[in-house]
Amino acid sequence: MREPRVAYFPDSFHEVNGVAHTSRNFVAYAQRHGLPFLCVRAGTREISFEQVGELRTLELERSRTSVRMEKDLEFDTLFWRHSGAIRRELERFRPDVIHITGPSELGMFGAYFAWEMGIPLAASWHTNVHEYAARRMGWLTGKLSEHAGATTERGVEAGALWATSRFYQLAKVLFAPNQELCRMLEQTTERPCYLMQRGVDTEWFSPAHRTRAADDATIVLGYVGRLSIEKNVTLLTRVQRELAAMGVEGVKFLIVGHGSDEDALRRELVGAEFAGVLRGAALAQAYSNMDVLVFPSHTDTFGNVVLEALASGVPAVVTPDGGPKFIVQDGKTGFVTEDDHFAASVAELVRNRARLGEMRQRAREYALGCSWDAVFDRVYAGYETAVRRAPAEQ
Repeated sequence: MREPRVAYFPDSFHEVNGVAHTSRNFVAYAQRHGLPFLCVRAGTREISFEQVGELRTLELERSRTSVRMEKDLEFDTLFWRHSGAIRRELERFRPDVIHITGPSELGMFGAYFAWEMGIPLAASWHTNVHEYAARRMGWLTGKLSEHAGATTERGVEAGALWATSRFYQLAKVLFAPNQELCRMLEQTTERPCYLMQRGVDTEWFSPAHRTRAADDATIVLGYVGRLSIEKNVTLLTRVQRELAAMGVEGVKFLIVGHGSDEDALRRELVGAEFAGVLRGAALAQAYSNMDVLVFPSHTDTFGNVVLEALASGVPAVVTPDGGPKFIVQDGKTGFVTEDDHFAASVAELVRNRARLGEMRQRAREYALGCSWDAVFDRVYAGYETAVRRAPAEQ
């Protein structure tokens, strides 16, 4: 079978999040292997088309009426104005598969044109939208009794999962970053699901970029990601308090990222360094100068930052929920533990520098086995299922 012609509609591309990071690497993979690939994405110019070899890019500007979902992510209610440009490019490119990454305006257009033009649709799940929706009801549930609040959150989560699953049911084949999510999607959509994990550049993220003095005995606890409620970042302040209560000294927090909870963290996380959003060499250096990544999220579907930390020789402490637990080997490259035991896990590494050194080495060794080529080779194998199913269902 020839390589399929893929039209890819990512929710985000230039932003700082897991979808954008994966999408940039997907485009690079297609270009590296000379694959026929069209990326339709939101950008900063009204309409911009570029072609380099077999790679085509259609970039479309979001309007000023866009609704802000995050500091760096918007939903454009007037994106329909670009429908003619998208249709013309799809007709020129003649894709075998249209791939969307979620129910954004890009995803909705991709799903619509797949239906209108009779092209098989593939969809990848990158964000636990249902869990995010429930966490963000805190403004309401916090005013209710504990029972009523919990019941409301469960109802919101169940409703959001039902609605999102109906959208994903439009696809012929699905992708998700871990087996747990694949099983959930197969049950709720009755569609086949394949792994679409994430890789890491182990030359870019490497212990070689560490610039701290060899005799610096401070243990730097790092966090990288959005500073918002669904990331459970308030646990960081609890970890700091509990470490102090244990008599653990010589510890400092380095926080990379921004978000709605940043002001509260700046007030409560004593002595922490807030580096803001970092990219490129600055981000690689920040990772390598950490000693332990403290990542308290319960909602991440994969955890790019966890894999980047491991590649940098930094063990991670993560929760037993979501995707990071599939990356961290408990007791070898970090700890997988409940919120109540985060501080104790960190304290173990602060007090046992020999074990910390062993974990740093094992973390790096694990990351060396992860590559973007292996990730996207599996995605292309999954496309074959979508292409085979389409004629059979017509």
